[in-house]
Order: sequence, then C-alpha cells, then structure tokens
Amino acid sequence: MVFVCLYIVSYLVITHYKRTAEFTLGTCVLWLCTFTLSVSVGAVLLLPLSILSNEVLLSFPQSYYMQWLNGSLIHELWNLVFLFSNLSLVILLPFAYFFTESEGFAGSKKGVLGRLYETAVVLFLLTLLVLGMVWVASAILDDSMARQSLYDLWEYYLPYLYSCISLLGVLLLLLCTPLGLSRMFSVTGSLLVKPRVSLCLRLMSVCVRWYVLCSGLHRHLTPLMRKKASPWQRNLGYPLAMLLLLALTVVCVLIVCYHVVELLFDDSAMPRGMQDPLLGAASFSMFGSLGAAVQVVLILYLMISSVVGFYSSPLFVGLRPHAQDTTLTQIIGNCVSLLVLSSALPVFSRSLGITRFDLLGDFGRYNWLGNFHIVFLYNILFAGLTSACLINTLTWTVQKELIRAFGLHKLPLTVSRSTIPLRLLLANEQSKIQ
Repeated sequence: MVFVCLYIVSYLVITHYKRTAEFTLGTCVLWLCTFTLSVSVGAVLLLPLSILSNEVLLSFPQSYYMQWLNGSLIHELWNLVFLFSNLSLVILLPFAYFFTESEGFAGSKKGVLGRLYETAVVLFLLTLLVLGMVWVASAILDDSMARQSLYDLWEYYLPYLYSCISLLGVLLLLLCTPLGLSRMFSVTGSLLVKPRVSLCLRLMSVCVRWYVLCSGLHRHLTPLMRKKASPWQRNLGYPLAMLLLLALTVVCVLIVCYHVVELLFDDSAMPRGMQDPLLGAASFSMFGSLGAAVQVVLILYLMISSVVGFYSSPLFVGLRPHAQDTTLTQIIGNCVSLLVLSSALPVFSRSLGITRFDLLGDFGRYNWLGNFHIVFLYNILFAGLTSACLINTLTWTVQKELIRAFGLHKLPLTVSRSTIPLRLLLANEQSKIQ
C-alpha cells in the first residue's frame, strides 16, 4: 500500500515535468522512471519510518492494533528497497536510456520490436563490461573475494558493485549537502517576504538616496516595489524560518562534532550492520521520543538540502527539471541522481551519527563501513565544509541586507558598491547633514 501511494505520487511528479511531445513512444520509459522515483522516496523514508516505528512500539507496547509493526516487517522493507535500488540502477534505468536512444539494427524493421532488440544487446554488453571492471577491481583489492564472487554472483558480486555505487553516493552527499545547507537560506528567503528594514536603516537609506539624487544619478534609480504581504508574514514568518534553518544546521554540525569525539573513545559509534532488529526495547536517542523526532527532522532536512545543493552545483545544474519542458534523457538522469543520493542517505546519516539506528540487511555489508579512517575523515570533512559554508552564507547575507537597506543595489555599474565604499558614502552624507 505504501509503495502504491509512492508510485502514484511519483507518476504525478514526472508527468508534471515531462515534455509531452517526447512521450509518444516512451510509455514504458515513463513507467520505469516512475518506479525508480518511488524507490528513491522509499529509500529516503527508510530511517524515519524505522525510528518512528520504534517510538510507537515504546509508547504502546501492549496495543493489539500495533502487533503488525515488528522488526521483521522493517527488515523486509529495507531488503526490498535494497533489491529495487539494485534492479533500477543496474537494469531498469540503463534499459530506459538505451531504449530511448535506440533506432534498431541496420536492415531490421523499424518499430518498437527492433528498438527492443538493440536495447537488449547493448545492455547485455554493458553488463559484461561493468561486471568485468568490478571483478578486476575486487581482485586487486582482495583476491579471495574475487574468486568467491566469480562463483557466487548474487551473494558477493552484486553487493560489492552496489557498495561502490553507495560510496559514490555518500561522497556526492558530502559535496552537495554543505552547499545545499548554505543555499537553503536564500531559497527560503526567495519564497518568503523579507521584513521591512528598521526605522534607523530607513532613515539612513533616505539620506543615502538623497545624496545620490543630488549627485545627478536619479535617472538610474527605479521605484522600490514593496511586496504585498501581511505584517505577520513579513515580520514574523521570515525571521522564524531563518532561525529554524539556522538552528537545524547548527544542531547537525554539533551532532557531527560530538560524533567525531565519540569515534575516538567508543567503538560502538562506528556504523555497522544489524541483521535482527529489536524494536520497542529502547529509544535510539538519549532524549527519548523528542530526540527521535529531532532525528527524523534532521534526516529529512539533510536530504532536502542535498537535493538543493545537487541542483545548485555547476556540474549538475543542467539536469534541473522544468515544468512541461523536461526531455526523456533529463528525466532518466534525474532519476539516477536521486536514486544514488537517496539510497546513500541511510549510510550517510548513520556515518555522521545523526541517528544510532544501525543499518539493516545489505546496507550494513558495505566494505568501507568498518574502516575507521574513512569514517573519521568523512565526519571531519562534513563538519568543516558545513561550517565554512554556513559562515560564508551568514556573512554574505548580512552584507547583502545592508546593501539593500541603503539602496546601493539600485546604483548603476559605474557607481556600484565596488566603486563607492559604503563607509565613504556614509561619511560624505554625515558631513552634508552637519
């Protein structure tokens, strides 16, 4: 039932962004992309649903209506998401891309059947190439594992391949999440109405504008258009939203810093797998249900920030979807990117210490999870990059608000804030007033 709901929502999202003219022969591609997007959303909800399920069982331990909620159900959910993620990344999305680009073999009849044959052959050759490269890599790193994976493809080979893909996703989250955390302030500010400047700043702005007008630059100024909004939205909503974003970001950094110290003294702080989850025994937060709720909010906030940072990055800005104007290739690329990010989110959250809920199933079998140096360095880099982006964002935001308050953003390029220092302008205005 949950997956059906996710599939319907994913279908509505994709049909909102797709370019209708290109979907005349791409119905199966639309289904495959919808399936992949629903799996991505399911991967995002893995940790929040697991944490909330544990808290519900703690609150109602003897409830008859909660007997269906148990560890085996959550464990099976993790296994299904892992299986569908592998299936989508290795088979479904490559098939969708090659089917979109195929035209059929030379001499064959044009149509869907010819394109299907060509897609199957190309996908088979690509699978052999990728599996061969991964087998060579595993042979270089661990020869015994390479011999095992050659005879047991499902048990050793595919998990190793997905471990490499997950490592790529975790590294991508490391780059995109700090950028997204800094961009969240500007994105939220563009959605909300900023408060009016204080009386003092308005008086100083009037003085600066009067000085500019007297200097013969009035022809370059445009009327200031105020947004129509209620005083509550303007003076209460915007500051509260900014404070909430700042609080969430600071809490994330503090948790990661605490986890760095914890890694040095407590071996249980390392991420590890758990094959038999025991739900309802104890809370996964030292602050009880409130701490568990904060963990859920932080996990979802980090995922949203990583998506914002991904589409804000110069490398991936071309993948940004547009309503009713997104091609098939762009939709497939977006589904691949979102699936890589979302499937790495549980490992990302557990490695940073955002939650103590151990990884279930094959998510906890990644080769690099037990390496202390990788996990420790990853936490250090995340805390450092996030702090640097946050400090830079707050500094630039204060500067931009002061510039807007004094009206310097309305000046032409020849007399911009880079050529007329604010201190000199205020000094000249003060002398005029005296």
